[in-house]
Amino acid sequence: MLEIADTIEPKRLQDDLIQRLCAALSGYLEQSQIKDCIRAYEFGAAAHADQFRKSGEPYICHPVSVAITLAEMRMDASGIMAAILHDVIEDTSVSKKELVKEFGEEVAELVDGVTKLTKIDSKTHAEAQAENVRKMFLAMGKDLRVILVKLADRLHNMLTLGVMSSEKKCRIARETLDIYAPIANRLGMNKIRHRLESLSFEAMYPWRYAILNNALKKARGNRSKIIDTIESAIKNRLEQAGLHCDVSGREKNLYSIYQKMLQKKVSLSEVFDVYAFRIFCDNVDTCYRALGVIHNLYKPIPGRFKDYIAMPKANGYQSLHTILIGPYGVPIEIQIRTHEMHRMAESGIAAHWLYKADDDKTEKFQARANEWLRDLLEIQKSAGDSLEFIDNLKVDLFPKEVFVFTPKGGIIKIPRGATVVDFAYAVHTDIGNACVSARIDKQLVPLQTKLENGMTVEVITATWARPNPLWLNYVITAKARSSIRNFLKHFKQKEAISLGRRLLDKELQAMHLHLENIEESRIQALLDVTAMQSMNELLEDIGLGNKMPFLIAKRLTQDDIYANIKLNDDDQIRKTPLVIKGTEGMVITLAKCCRPIPGDSIIGYFNPGKGIVVHHHECRNRSVVRKTHTSWLDVEWSSDVVGDFPAEIRISMLNQRGSLATIASIISELDSNIENVTVVDQDDRVCVDLITLTVKDRVHLAKIMRRLKELPIVIKISRVKA
Repeated sequence: MLEIADTIEPKRLQDDLIQRLCAALSGYLEQSQIKDCIRAYEFGAAAHADQFRKSGEPYICHPVSVAITLAEMRMDASGIMAAILHDVIEDTSVSKKELVKEFGEEVAELVDGVTKLTKIDSKTHAEAQAENVRKMFLAMGKDLRVILVKLADRLHNMLTLGVMSSEKKCRIARETLDIYAPIANRLGMNKIRHRLESLSFEAMYPWRYAILNNALKKARGNRSKIIDTIESAIKNRLEQAGLHCDVSGREKNLYSIYQKMLQKKVSLSEVFDVYAFRIFCDNVDTCYRALGVIHNLYKPIPGRFKDYIAMPKANGYQSLHTILIGPYGVPIEIQIRTHEMHRMAESGIAAHWLYKADDDKTEKFQARANEWLRDLLEIQKSAGDSLEFIDNLKVDLFPKEVFVFTPKGGIIKIPRGATVVDFAYAVHTDIGNACVSARIDKQLVPLQTKLENGMTVEVITATWARPNPLWLNYVITAKARSSIRNFLKHFKQKEAISLGRRLLDKELQAMHLHLENIEESRIQALLDVTAMQSMNELLEDIGLGNKMPFLIAKRLTQDDIYANIKLNDDDQIRKTPLVIKGTEGMVITLAKCCRPIPGDSIIGYFNPGKGIVVHHHECRNRSVVRKTHTSWLDVEWSSDVVGDFPAEIRISMLNQRGSLATIASIISELDSNIENVTVVDQDDRVCVDLITLTVKDRVHLAKIMRRLKELPIVIKISRVKA
């Protein structure tokens, strides 16, 4: 009897779920489409026949539950069928071709887009999950329904976490909070977002959730009278003004209450003392009139009004927000919006399928979502790996908007805390790459200036400009960060190829040869031996110090290119030095310990992966460098060096008022600039400072030091070489 009962119970559960699904579908789909969905269910049930979830229920119950969630959103028939079949490619022997044959190309593509990437050659679980999300966004770029199925799938997984281990619960909940809830928010799907946040909070912190939940239940009784009083007062005042609006008190999301307690470091009673209401109007004009009526009823708190109707959030959310001081001195949070805005706020991008009759507004949401996806796909192309993409995605998913203006009056939305560089990249990648400075409200400002609401920003560009690695320290938008990294990655590659060619040519010239004169067959044989795809790849490796140029030159010129070559002292010492300008970019670095400048005798060594590091010949670290880096080479300055180079001097001077100002004045007068000043030692009589200044060359530095030495306040001056 027990066996019969066990087989009946799952069957009853499946029947109950499919009846619920059909009931939901019958409200908006045609009978023929419902039959297609039932056919998909029968196909999926057969494919998953021998599979069960950890809870013991048949596996097919999961995809049907996902389909029910989407049916409540009024998803179209193809989306419902894809939801029912979303795990068949991954978990059963069914192929994509079979799905195309049975249900058509559209459904098969959706199922393929939702299918998780299970066999990933990744070192860690984090990389696997990151690659998973990356693939999901590629699929979303083709069809937004993919993410709706994925969100409904994640929601049902969160609802059925009970049988999982606590460690797995926490991991899944953390991923949901980091990725899926913010995606729902970014697509304007607040209803789904709030459910995902609450379920994740409960899974990660069950005790905190239970305590807060119980405390809220107890507090509700004491609040109901105040809520009724305020609601009645608002309704009466609106009616007196001739405005017919719906008013409802709303309860804050449990997770958002917890977040406010954490961020503001306040108790539950202080957060829960804010009474929240929504006013629903028939049109936008009534919203603004209702705002005026409410501000006459209760006193507004300055600086707490936000107009998201005139300037919607990035996810399309529209509403008027204001905070007032109500009766008994309690704060009241009011949101005023039209019924249509509320529908969009709850369903977001899903409203495109939910209310197809109102195409104007939903098309705007669709366009906004597609624009966001296009930006993400652009970021994805330039991201080095999946983990870097996830970092950029997280930045993009947590925006708190600031609205700034272009000189022509266009509105640009950027996250709070964004800088001029973020703004430049938000306008266009090419403008970001070429920006040198900016004007805010017609005043010149540095690029790291943070932007505030209402500023008018004009970006100044130059054809010679390029992104600076230091920008990564203060940009906060995903687009700016990924664009800078992408440019620097390719710029470094070009510089490395150029340096590698020069180094190899230098070695070949010592043998009275040129790279252009080497036979193609020899070059191809060398590429085969070194396992390189192209000559540029080999030159890049030479430029980055991963391969020795003299060794490559020997291999190119010897008869047997495959012979093993052993290095000896003669191989390491080259008579012809490499000529440098010091401005080659990231592949030639001037050592900070001795700060070599044009005119100094210098040496260099290969730092694998980074290129050549140049030291002064008299640097105290030279002997250490020679011991630890056998791959050193002679270098010398070019005769036509142009630019400013940092040098460091040590000055002992009388500790008098204005001494440093006098020193700075002389340095400026001699066409130099102070970059840094460090006080090394100081007493009542003498002060010893280390000054880093910019000079053209050794002669320029000598001129500055000679002039400073003539000052009566200077006791001793010397250049620091280590």
